[in-house]
Amino acid sequence: MLHASIRWLRLAAGNLLLIVAVLVFARAFFPYKPFLPGLAQHADYHAAGEAPAPARFEKLVFMLIDALRSDFVFGDNSGFEFTQSLIRSGVAVPFTAYATSPTITMPKIKALTTGSIPGFLDLILNFAESDTTSTLATQDNWLAQIKQSGKNLIMFGDDTWLKLFPGVFTRTDGTVSFYVSDFTEVDNNVTRHVAPELKQSDWDAMILHYLGLDHIGHKTGPRSAHMIPKQTEMDGIIKQVYEAIETEEHLKDTLFVLVGDHGMNDGGGHGGSSAGETSAALVFMSPKLKTLNLGRTAPEQPTDEFRYYRLIEQSDVAPTLTTLLGLPIPKNNLGLFVDDFLPLWNADDQVKITSTNARELSRLISASYPEFDGLLAEGACNGKGGQLDNLACIWHSGTASSILSEKMNLFAMFSSECQSILTSAATNYDTDSMLIAISIGAVAIGLFSTVWLVEGVAGLAFYKLLFWALSLSYSGMMIASSYVEEEQQYWYWAASAWGVILFVRELQRGDSGVKSITILALLRTIRRWNQTGQKHAGADDIAKTFLPEHPMLLWVLVFFAYTDMFWRLRRSLMAKGSSVALGTFLSFPPVVCSMLFKLSMAALDTQELIPSFLLDFAESFAQLSVVTQAQLVFLFLLLNILYLVVMRNTGISTATPGVGRIQPFHDILTIFLATQSRLTNIPILWFFNIMLLLLENMRFDSQLPILLTSLAMQHVSFFALGNSNAISSVDLSNAYNGVPNFNIALIGPMTFLANWAGPTLWTSGTILLMASWLERTKQKQKTAASPTDKHVDTVVQDGRLDAYLRYAEIMSTFRAVAMVAVMGACMVLRMHLFVWTVFSPKYLFAMAWTGAHHLIIDLGLGAALHFTGA
Repeated sequence: MLHASIRWLRLAAGNLLLIVAVLVFARAFFPYKPFLPGLAQHADYHAAGEAPAPARFEKLVFMLIDALRSDFVFGDNSGFEFTQSLIRSGVAVPFTAYATSPTITMPKIKALTTGSIPGFLDLILNFAESDTTSTLATQDNWLAQIKQSGKNLIMFGDDTWLKLFPGVFTRTDGTVSFYVSDFTEVDNNVTRHVAPELKQSDWDAMILHYLGLDHIGHKTGPRSAHMIPKQTEMDGIIKQVYEAIETEEHLKDTLFVLVGDHGMNDGGGHGGSSAGETSAALVFMSPKLKTLNLGRTAPEQPTDEFRYYRLIEQSDVAPTLTTLLGLPIPKNNLGLFVDDFLPLWNADDQVKITSTNARELSRLISASYPEFDGLLAEGACNGKGGQLDNLACIWHSGTASSILSEKMNLFAMFSSECQSILTSAATNYDTDSMLIAISIGAVAIGLFSTVWLVEGVAGLAFYKLLFWALSLSYSGMMIASSYVEEEQQYWYWAASAWGVILFVRELQRGDSGVKSITILALLRTIRRWNQTGQKHAGADDIAKTFLPEHPMLLWVLVFFAYTDMFWRLRRSLMAKGSSVALGTFLSFPPVVCSMLFKLSMAALDTQELIPSFLLDFAESFAQLSVVTQAQLVFLFLLLNILYLVVMRNTGISTATPGVGRIQPFHDILTIFLATQSRLTNIPILWFFNIMLLLLENMRFDSQLPILLTSLAMQHVSFFALGNSNAISSVDLSNAYNGVPNFNIALIGPMTFLANWAGPTLWTSGTILLMASWLERTKQKQKTAASPTDKHVDTVVQDGRLDAYLRYAEIMSTFRAVAMVAVMGACMVLRMHLFVWTVFSPKYLFAMAWTGAHHLIIDLGLGAALHFTGA
């Protein structure tokens, strides 16, 4: 065998290179998009002495309701009854605003205020509340234009606005956007400012950003019982603001805009590109708009999935707002003025508006394609037929026409063509750096795999072949978008195939095969527990459809799951010779507190999951702070860990016969992960522990089968708990357990563990299975050795070290092969239609698997548990 120090060195160097490769590729693949600096002036778009089209409104109320999907406002089953009455009366003009992926708050605010299309890297910055690199302080937007004109802005709601627009607002009250467990206070903190501010006349633009509806979606989905009451509450705010505009003299020239930054999918998440996520409601309201005589009906039937009324781009909001307010269009705007509002001006001003929009977009075309200036200088159509040639020809025709309607139509056509060219232009990828990153990753694969390919355990060729078949077939999947979207199917089939192999192995050993059949049955059950992926994300499943209809069954399963946790932990914590009471005293509090915490959270968020006879008790117990309840769970678990450490350091065994030294830590981890999981997913953790017990009883005689089981089940468990390769599947509902305020150092790990609870449990379970295998190996070696053999303990200790190295090498090899495959797919398919909706999110998830799960959980936690058993 290679010397251990060389293997450690290769392992460390390979993982370091893998992280370098991941970061280099990310920098090349997710570049910041360049923008034109400075603020636009009217003189930029108008000839000397030409006045811009006059303003139609003096003040603005911009009400953004997070995750306001189009059907929430415009559909039949809506709580926005007053808003719909305004649409019917003609004083409100409705649209469906298309939100391009990623459908996350920060990039959508950028699109709404600048008219540009933010880069995908903004998705990462969206989760970094303390980040300041994403500020719009140096980028043109309608808030900066209002501020530049000497007017005052105020803001209440999501503090993302304060980060994006530092120093812009005269008065603010920001709220943290990621505290998704809060449905009420986060909105009450906004609403309490509305009535007093409507009486004030010292502001010119008021921004209200409500978060409660989005939080309800994350916690309980769009069909939650909380959804209609929240919509009715928001409709009441709209009524309050609109009636103030009608009655208050200082608000008579106010434009009221209701908008959603994005929608949500059937699971309540967002971030991806499904119709529900990209369809946001947009309504312009003012008594002045009645003169447009648009005659809209409400509620309305969609012409396509979630498409109500006219569909416009979200970027169209910025040029429309600035024009209505008489301000210059932001420099980096890709949007089009919404021509429904053109009748508010006379014919000459309508031409000015369309030509101004066209002139602004032509500047961006010139910045992106310098040759376009030369085509414009030619002064006439050249007849060549190229895309830019045709664009220049439209411009020449528009400027030469003397017919106002024709001139306006040509400028509008020019603007539309510019928008099409600019929005479809490929990102300027750094392909050289991408190739370098892939090469570095390939070197890491070589460092990982060389050791165990050359020095591998003899007689395990079949398992080695299975490992490479698993690794390479999975890597090959990354080239196809449909396979990436439905990756869970691959792992469900792989795990089932592995279960069949285990069944055959059992029969060959003379066993009945019952253990393998039970595992296969459990796999089939958890496969139906949470429908995930893209094709079946909203389909009926056990967690979202069956269990809410049978809450009694849910709590029976939850009770058995927590009872199993109690008995396991109690057995693990009982020291030799100690009383039964001690084990009960230590294990009972964290288990009971965790279950009561879940009951309280259900009483607050999902009462349909609570049987009627438990509801009164749950509601009364929920009066206690859920933050304090979660903190108690973590405190009791910490005390159990401290107890174990103290007992180990004093040399006292803390386990009953037959219970390994790692088992107590695994049992504590199970309770913690149950606390971090959704209520409906807690039974799955119980199923996983049953599967681990069955696998341990199979008594594997080599390490590779254990590691193959681990690879398959880590990924199966990730998808079984409801995750997918879509950003919208990221569960934030348990990120704040025990945390009263936003703190990225706490929220980041809590969010990760809530979403990777299954893989984390299987990492711990893998170490348990390895410990059992090592113990059997140790007993065999001691049985074979003579009573006077003094080297047995050293041999056993070397075997433990070799087992961890083998485990780390194989896990690292798979992760490196998978990461390089994802990088390769992203590079090859960088011009693919789905690069930003499928492959880019997959790369972000691959980064999380590599940087967080592999390094911290698989290698870090795995090492801590493995050598704890020494």
